[in-house]
Amino acid sequence: MRNFLIGNCMNLIRKEQPQLSEIQLEQIEYGLAGVYLSITKVIIIMVVAILLGILKEYLYFLAIFAIIRTNAYGMHASKSWICLLFSSVTFLGFPLLAIYMTIPFLVKYILGIATILYIFKYSPADTKKRPIISKQKRLRHKLLATLTAIIFVILSLFITNPFVSNCFIWSLVLMCIMISPITYKLFNLPYNNYLNYVS
Repeated sequence: MRNFLIGNCMNLIRKEQPQLSEIQLEQIEYGLAGVYLSITKVIIIMVVAILLGILKEYLYFLAIFAIIRTNAYGMHASKSWICLLFSSVTFLGFPLLAIYMTIPFLVKYILGIATILYIFKYSPADTKKRPIISKQKRLRHKLLATLTAIIFVILSLFITNPFVSNCFIWSLVLMCIMISPITYKLFNLPYNNYLNYVS
């Protein structure tokens, strides 16, 4: 199915845009493959979430996490099956934790401070395919990610809905996992990729 859809799209692009070079076509094909994998991954996880009866909670957690990831970045698995497995465990596991595990106020406070400091130290964590080369851009992303983390912690401490409150804290914990040098090492991924472009 994947090869069929992408192949048809590429044939249409070649027909409509004959001036494109082979390198440009390869880039487009790579992008289409990424979109296809992302869509299929989300559909699979959503189906499992429906079966577990946590679709709303999954979508809520995913939305919150997407906000912090926008600036903190983080690892991307090198293989699609690893990405699917990791995403399934995390994006289904953390909403379940947010539903069923009550975090005491003091623990939430300590965990919040720890995640803010960790995000300040290690974000933004780039990837080999998307290195953040600009020093100004890295600093901007770091500050925005840290500010977002601070807001998340404040919200988690004052929101009375336990699930929503937990989602803010657990999303920061997941973000710390995804930007950690240890996680990059466990998945055999290069860390601080921008250093390859800085003289």
